[in-house]
Amino acid sequence: MEWDRSRQKLNKHIATIDGVQEQLEEVATEISERAEDLLAMHHFAEHAEILLLHGDVDWYVALSDDRGRKAALSIEYGRKAGSKKRPDGTVVTWSDMDGLYILADASRLPRKRKGKVVL
Repeated sequence: MEWDRSRQKLNKHIATIDGVQEQLEEVATEISERAEDLLAMHHFAEHAEILLLHGDVDWYVALSDDRGRKAALSIEYGRKAGSKKRPDGTVVTWSDMDGLYILADASRLPRKRKGKVVL
């Protein structure tokens, strides 16, 4: 199905109705609260955080690890073990890690595993 301008306009019109925006905010807030509770059960909570964001029309719940190792994708989906040689010659290694699926579980969506993040 092709998304044309008239559908985009209709979608934006409906989404910007006050009652709709209030409901979207409420659902996004509930998801973000569940995600914060799930994240708090893991040591990643020291650095990672859940963000509730509002765009022009939509509400977003995001997992951010900007304060830590920038590993939000690995936290959500997992990662394969590996190593990397730094320019100074030292080698950094990391272990295999299963994903926590914080956002998927908080949203009550199925966990879709498309493979672990390859660093």
